[in-house]
Amino acid sequence: MKTVLSDYNHRPWPIPTSPWRYYQEWLDLLFLHFQVDYELLRPLVPAELQIDQHESLCYVSLVAFKMKNIRPRNLPAFPPISDFYEINLRTYIDQDGKKGVYFINIEASKYLSALVAKKLSGLPYEKSTMLRDTQGYHNLNQERGFRLKTIFAVTDKIKIKSSLDTWLTERYCLYLDKPDGIYCFDIHHLEWPLFSVQLQECQLDYKTGGIHLHNENIGLIHYSPGVQVLAWDAVTIKPHQP
Repeated sequence: MKTVLSDYNHRPWPIPTSPWRYYQEWLDLLFLHFQVDYELLRPLVPAELQIDQHESLCYVSLVAFKMKNIRPRNLPAFPPISDFYEINLRTYIDQDGKKGVYFINIEASKYLSALVAKKLSGLPYEKSTMLRDTQGYHNLNQERGFRLKTIFAVTDKIKIKSSLDTWLTERYCLYLDKPDGIYCFDIHHLEWPLFSVQLQECQLDYKTGGIHLHNENIGLIHYSPGVQVLAWDAVTIKPHQP
């Protein structure tokens, strides 16, 4: 924990001075990135949030990984709830110069984990049928019509990251829309170790609003073995007007 907190030069703003609230590990991550039209993305993001763009292009990312040891500060992890697979669909926000992510949707492999995570954080967790085998990630969400099947191989470590690599991954806050306003969670972790990926097979069908993600419109792929993450309490940044 001390190592994580002592390494902060890669952050675009200082670590919060208040005590962190939650610990978690994000492991074995597959990032699939997509360019999308602003007009299709805008209805999926609260009007109060400013959508970030890289060289005038908007992106969403589908991220599959293992959540492990998520726990409140000073309490132990409870693996039946704290360890599960997750897939989140996210886009990118620049709110008053603070670049973060906004989750359009989050799926978890365990019903109880999804229930507890949604209750504690307010994030849009839901249960889905998900697994990770030796070849890749697989997911079937019949209620939403989401489907993912991947076979991939991790190749070389990315030693020199492009501006897009950094823009897509180095984000140190999460934005959340709740009934009473827009909230922001600060997070901290070491800089992402990123690797290139050979995608050998991908069956992908995610449609939400006017955005349709499929295997033919994947723009960029990353893999990371993971990071240890500290998260702070959510702070209201914009109350909703009555």
